[in-house]
Amino acid sequence: MSNLLTRSISGFVYVSLFLSAILFGEKSYILLITAFSFVCLWEFTKLIQFKSFIPYILLPLAIYYFSAHITENQVLIISLITFLCFVQLMRHLYATKKKYPTSFFGKLDVTIRYIIFPFCFLTLIPFASGSYQYEILICILIFIWVNDSFAFFVGSTIGKNKLFEQVSPKKTTEGFFGGWIFSLIAAYFIFKLHKDSNIQLMDWFLIASLISIFGTIGDLVESKFKRQARIKDSGTIMPGHGGLLDRLDSLYFVAPFIYLYLHYII
Repeated sequence: MSNLLTRSISGFVYVSLFLSAILFGEKSYILLITAFSFVCLWEFTKLIQFKSFIPYILLPLAIYYFSAHITENQVLIISLITFLCFVQLMRHLYATKKKYPTSFFGKLDVTIRYIIFPFCFLTLIPFASGSYQYEILICILIFIWVNDSFAFFVGSTIGKNKLFEQVSPKKTTEGFFGGWIFSLIAAYFIFKLHKDSNIQLMDWFLIASLISIFGTIGDLVESKFKRQARIKDSGTIMPGHGGLLDRLDSLYFVAPFIYLYLHYII
């Protein structure tokens, strides 16, 4: 009971802080994401045992450049670089013995492409249409909450087939499809409530699907790093939940996909 209360209080503070920053304005949102990214960077460098000050210098510079000076062509190039890292990390999910990364430059590379660039894309999402639109951020958070909650509920209730047992023994195929289906249901209600002529029902379905699929992959990728490090949680900053990296692994992993869809397709 005490653990449940701790998790509830910790979760409430996290959600309240996130929503307050989003609703207050663009500057508070970018400042919060910058603060979150520093914490996640610290937790991740501990996971891979990377002791270097370089990422902590690159992170604020990258966020500033993304928010103020980046061009369309540069966004596409960095997107490709980030996606290639994601493909490499997805392939690494199947590795049974090989540890990754091991070298200094390998650790620096994955830190930049797996942590720094995705968080930069996360700062861009509300500006995908040219102006700050906080509603899309709230909708994305709803999708992630619905997907995670119903994946857990369905998986713990009727889940029998393991989704990726060697990385995350508790995730099931039934849970994954349960979270996806309920995300699509949430997309339908968001379409009815959020009157934006530029975003059609099919767009919401595709956004929900991107979040369910790549958000789950992002969670598995982070679980792989934790399994390599032989720890349960990435940190202790959120009592009852673990680290901030544990809470944001789905969000920042899916951020480049969502931004590109909002900016170039809608």
